[in-house]
Amino acid sequence: MSYSSAFTDLAQQYIDGRWRAGSGSWDIVDFNPYDGEKLASITVASVAEIDEAYRAAERAQRPWADTNPYTRRLVFERALRIVDDHEAELASLIMAECGGTAVKAAFELGLVREFLRESVQLALRAEGRILPSPDDTKENRLYRVPVGVVGVVSPFNFPFLLSIKSAAPAIALGNAVVLKPHQNTPVCGGGLVAKVFEDAGLPPGVLNVVVTDIAEIGDALIEHPIPKVLSFTGSDKVGRHVATVAASHFKRTILELGGNSALIVLDDADIDYAVDAAVFSRFVHQGQVCMAANRVLVDRSVEREFTEKFVAKVKSLRTGDPGDPATHIGPLINSGQAEAITSLVEQTVRGGATALVHGRTVGTLVEPSVLTGLAEDAPILGQEIFGPVALIIPFSGEEEALRIANATPYGLSGAVHTGDVERGVRFAKRVDTGMIHVNDGTVHDEAIVPFGGEKHSGVGRLNGDAMVDAFTTTKWISIQHGRSRFPF
Repeated sequence: MSYSSAFTDLAQQYIDGRWRAGSGSWDIVDFNPYDGEKLASITVASVAEIDEAYRAAERAQRPWADTNPYTRRLVFERALRIVDDHEAELASLIMAECGGTAVKAAFELGLVREFLRESVQLALRAEGRILPSPDDTKENRLYRVPVGVVGVVSPFNFPFLLSIKSAAPAIALGNAVVLKPHQNTPVCGGGLVAKVFEDAGLPPGVLNVVVTDIAEIGDALIEHPIPKVLSFTGSDKVGRHVATVAASHFKRTILELGGNSALIVLDDADIDYAVDAAVFSRFVHQGQVCMAANRVLVDRSVEREFTEKFVAKVKSLRTGDPGDPATHIGPLINSGQAEAITSLVEQTVRGGATALVHGRTVGTLVEPSVLTGLAEDAPILGQEIFGPVALIIPFSGEEEALRIANATPYGLSGAVHTGDVERGVRFAKRVDTGMIHVNDGTVHDEAIVPFGGEKHSGVGRLNGDAMVDAFTTTKWISIQHGRSRFPF
């Protein structure tokens, strides 16, 4: 098997160290979202294969957890070298299956490297504690132990990264994983991950990949009795269902869900810089990013200057073939998503909004749109926009900006631009969001900094020490060096 022929070789299930076809009742067809080329066809995994994958993970997990962590970390060092050695091939796969531009592919691969580097360190980070006891002859030891088996469900927008982001730390900490990639990105989010770790020497069964869909397996992936933790990245609607089902089976969940982030431009901001940050934050990967700046809030005192420069920069963005280095905006993931975004723009304009830029839609290519003049109750303001549409919203003063920024059920990311850093920090503290950046964009992820949202944007945190909390549990072992006295 090779990386260059991934859509032929890796479009399979990967269970207990074996590449195999699924036995489900239908096929997932993997298309290039730009030109519609068929990349692969995969027969979906059945409920029986979900069970096989979890059973394989359960068998493999204990020997893997008993492996010296210094030995475990070698797998991630080798995986990192594999990513480095095959960078050009991996980038081409991301561009073909995800519709990502060269900039997006490089961004994704850069973060993959960081999370693999962090996983090398995580293998050694499950530290225990010795706690005092009121009994002089008693010793309390608190161990950090793997949870066992982790189920991971990854999305289509950054599939290679977001599969590795949960799977690699979980494995580094001594767990086994069953990974289900999104059906639109089964290779980059699934087979490619399995191939990297197989080549890196991960023992069979520690990582299993099942390509399937709820239409085939229902809730089997989250109801199965073996996984103790489920890490899900996707929409808040599906995340709510995952959390509900998991809770009924006493499973922990880490949910990284949607966003409706605001980038706020205060009256003393560097306007040219704020424009650059806002355009990137809204239009990177066609706006198919949970941290994207859905809403651009601008103080009325600088609204005219900002808007003119923002519109001019948006008009300069080139939409087209993601394989062309000159392209800024590639295709949306499928025609249904393109149609939904196009319809959302049309409905918003009919509802009274002004289109400062009104992009065309040709197939899956959706050119940028910039809307302003929205009513406070415009439906588009309260939802995540997974496409190249920017909303410019004026405000008068910080209090109104804060009210607008917080008027959303989401709370994932955000940014505030100001000439006074401490003013920005004071403002940022009052925004109801899990992450916010002063004088920067809204799209950031760093391997050692806790990542996650508030409100409908998720539950729990990933990255750094938060990975230890997510994928291990504490075990209390007490030792009585003397003799306890019992009342009967």
